[in-house]
Amino acid sequence: MVGYKQCGDNMVKVITYGTFDLFHEGHYNILQRAKELGDYLIVGVTSEEYDQARGKLNVVDSLITRIENVKKAGFADEIIVEESQGQKFRDIQKYDIDIFTVGSDWTGVFDYLKDYCQVVYLERTKDISSTMLRVKETPIQRIGIIGTGRIANRFVPEAALVSGVNTRCVYNPHKESAEKFADKWGIDAYEDIEDFFEASDIVYIASPHETHYSYIKQALEHGRHVLCEKPMCLNRAQAESLYEYAKAKKRILFEGIKTAYCPGFAKLLGIACSGVIGSIRGVEACFTKLEDENKRELTDIAYGGSFIELGSYCLLPIIKLFGQAYEAVQFESIKDEKGIDLYTKAHIRYANGLATATCGLGVKSEGKLLISGTTGYIVAEAPWWKTSYFEVHHENPNDVERFSERFLGDGLRYEICDMLAMINGDTKKDFKLTRGDSETMAGIMEQFIKKRHMEGLR
Repeated sequence: MVGYKQCGDNMVKVITYGTFDLFHEGHYNILQRAKELGDYLIVGVTSEEYDQARGKLNVVDSLITRIENVKKAGFADEIIVEESQGQKFRDIQKYDIDIFTVGSDWTGVFDYLKDYCQVVYLERTKDISSTMLRVKETPIQRIGIIGTGRIANRFVPEAALVSGVNTRCVYNPHKESAEKFADKWGIDAYEDIEDFFEASDIVYIASPHETHYSYIKQALEHGRHVLCEKPMCLNRAQAESLYEYAKAKKRILFEGIKTAYCPGFAKLLGIACSGVIGSIRGVEACFTKLEDENKRELTDIAYGGSFIELGSYCLLPIIKLFGQAYEAVQFESIKDEKGIDLYTKAHIRYANGLATATCGLGVKSEGKLLISGTTGYIVAEAPWWKTSYFEVHHENPNDVERFSERFLGDGLRYEICDMLAMINGDTKKDFKLTRGDSETMAGIMEQFIKKRHMEGLR
């Protein structure tokens, strides 16, 4: 505990908590506003261990540095260390707190404390000075979002758990959608895409699939790093040209297939490739879900359907385990009356193995990942794309090895964290989903789309 002055009995006591990593103007402002709520401010700075336990992956500054930065801000009368879940409740009683306050991105989460003190959610700072954000050796990257759909709404709270990024703005050609999204998350909405690019360092693209190429190209032209939702491209030539352009511009281009970056999937690949099940001869990846028939996935005749929507997840383990040099691919689909595929199987032949990618939006299946080897097999049950548990089986049915790994939240924090590491110079992170992997997936998507067109879809 770091104490500064004694608190009188009649003072209004306020407490707030935070990581305060890469201390910037937004942190300064929230401490200032917390102080204004009362007479005596206690600040809880979370430990590295507790941050990791609650899903914050990449705290940069040490606990001592973060405490010193809070101290230097000049608003804290007392600083404590937050080390465990439930400590807030205990601290409120221990310090006889009148007001508990945190940022508005936590609205509703701490309502359970209202029985013990007043709970105040402070609106987040929208206009953080870029100068303030860049005084550190490790600059904070401003994220701009293109798109306002479901995945974009999941992205914002995930990004908040990654140190070194700050979600600043959103763009959508539909002004009302952008403004609604911006109001929800306390960020800026831009009508002019040029202004949007100017306010961003990283552009996260979560727009309809067919718009990805154009938006990626524009972002790279403006010198921005790009994280794009899957499928990044719908044909191989586009993927190849974008990666070449990113290389020429010295910018990072990342395809956002979250499974590729989660710890459990990395462990599964490592064990599969270790030889524990012998030589791999088969991979079966199945991802199905029952989708509302009115959603874009089942109404977009040109770019909807199960394989375009889910195929990237199923192709990922196949390509990571068998490689990029497949010999042939064949598709079988069950379609609705509009011609949109409800259920698709992609059969992929390799020189020494066979693979199947099964995707469904209107058909429900078991949804497991099965890796078959010459001496055993690995199985991960649904949702294997959020890999948290899998088993290794051998000839003896009693000989089973079980493995588990945490999968946090929606998993988007993993890809954000790895992309940020690459931006900051850690080029080793790209092995999880390489350029070649993305180009191969784009090529398979291209073949699927050509088959649809040959069957009469435009």
